[in-house]
Amino acid sequence: MPAFVFNRYSDVLAANRLARALSPELTPGTNRLRALFTDEAVQEYHADWEYYTDIAVAHLRATVGTETDDERLQALIGEMSLKSDRFRQLWARHDVRSAAEVAFRIQHPQVGAVELLVEKFQVVGASGLEMMLLHAEPGTRSADALALLASLNASS
Repeated sequence: MPAFVFNRYSDVLAANRLARALSPELTPGTNRLRALFTDEAVQEYHADWEYYTDIAVAHLRATVGTETDDERLQALIGEMSLKSDRFRQLWARHDVRSAAEVAFRIQHPQVGAVELLVEKFQVVGASGLEMMLLHAEPGTRSADALALLASLNASS
């Protein structure tokens, strides 16, 4: 099962081998927002990129809550607003939503279309950290694709 940990700024802090194989945005050290809005390779992975960006920005708002004076957060929002018209438009909508409400759909270059369900957990004792697990419905084409991807990346 792909799994990764990220902070309130969408920085990927840790990811297992399968998460890293699944998408370039899930590599530790990557800021998922920055990658999603500015990296064409990441954008190509997301078959429903516009919907996914809606969720990503609304989740950022949900995570931030009323703590809008955070300097690092303000810098990230400013940077993204300058680099991406799409981000700027979505941020201005003020939508608030949990990322757990979305399926993770990608077009992977090795295994094709994969649709994964999202399970999200707060990391206890570490304020602002979340762990996300991605899994496929058993017996589906996505489950087979995920198993194939795991076997292709077993030793990398």
